[in-house]
Amino acid sequence: MQDQVHVPTDNPMLTGIQGRCPQCQQGHLFDGFLKLAPRCEVCGLDYSFADPADGPAFFAMTIAAVPALAFGAWFQTSFGLPLWVHVITTVPLTILCCMALLRPLKGWLVCSQYFHKAEEGSIDREWHANKVASRRASED
Repeated sequence: MQDQVHVPTDNPMLTGIQGRCPQCQQGHLFDGFLKLAPRCEVCGLDYSFADPADGPAFFAMTIAAVPALAFGAWFQTSFGLPLWVHVITTVPLTILCCMALLRPLKGWLVCSQYFHKAEEGSIDREWHANKVASRRASED
């Protein structure tokens, strides 16, 4: 499994949307609809580095909101329907659009984390100390 040479993705968006492993582009990223697999079945890459958190949900809601609002406004102005009609048309349409976007967006964010070598942030105290020292030196 580890003897093969794998070419990491150079296009994390495409690889993520396809739900493929960012390291070998052959294995599956998901184990279910939205649950990440523990590791790639082809190259063995451990997906524990990935934490897209609420990013996919935020982007899905943001992307789906504009067309849903436009549809709802058009539907209301064209037909003058009661509110309950929107509950059975516009609301399910919005939910379906968000659900359709969640998996590709989550895959993209996970592959982007791998591609950009994202990790938890930390404060580089030495860099900040040097920066403060250089400012004080330039002020004197």
